Amino acid sequence: MTIAAGAGVRRAVVLLSGGLDSATSLAVARESGFLCYALTFDYGQRSRAETRAAAAQARAQGVTEHRVLSLPLGEFGGSALTDTGITVPTEETRGIPSTYVPARNTVFLAYALAWAEVLEAGAIFIGVNALDYSGYPDCRPEYVAAFQRLIHLATRTGVEGGRISLEAPLLHLGKSEIIQTGVRLGVDFAKTVSCYQADAEGRACGRCDSCRLRRKGFAVAGIDDPTVYRAA
Repeated sequence: MTIAAGAGVRRAVVLLSGGLDSATSLAVARESGFLCYALTFDYGQRSRAETRAAAAQARAQGVTEHRVLSLPLGEFGGSALTDTGITVPTEETRGIPSTYVPARNTVFLAYALAWAEVLEAGAIFIGVNALDYSGYPDCRPEYVAAFQRLIHLATRTGVEGGRISLEAPLLHLGKSEIIQTGVRLGVDFAKTVSCYQADAEGRACGRCDSCRLRRKGFAVAGIDDPTVYRAA
């Protein structure tokens, strides 16, 4: 899906997973006046409904272009999200959980950065969150700051005095605040998939960490949860 862009526009590459956070991040980018180029990865994740949800959000929010790239991180294994031999935990865990996908955000941001340079985009948006999240190391403020330094050092744009800003607008928001922001910006959360093991129809398990955080977020925000859950 491509929409022509005129000269002098502000462009942003937005990582769009199809989940609640990335859909809200996209809406924030649009509210900030960017023409948005959405980037989604089919990386071998359990929930293939995610990519369909991302496409639905891209259409609903009128992105300039949406690309879905095949990136078989699942071939490495090492995560419950990409290896069916590892069980998705349904109880709260300590430390970094088995659903962590090794280096996922680093790989995704590297691709986003490459596209941003080609587009001469001024920003990359990512929906990471360091409050109500699963404890992944690549969702922390320190990580975002470090990747911003890498952008400056490792690109022609940075070396020649330009700037590509790594924007993480949800970084310091709780899940309920993210939901309230999305509702204010008109995000249709019924068209998002957050569950780590959603079925082919996108129905959530209601038991994984992502489902718990999502359900609690809607409850705290005082907003009806539109998520469709599988029968127990």
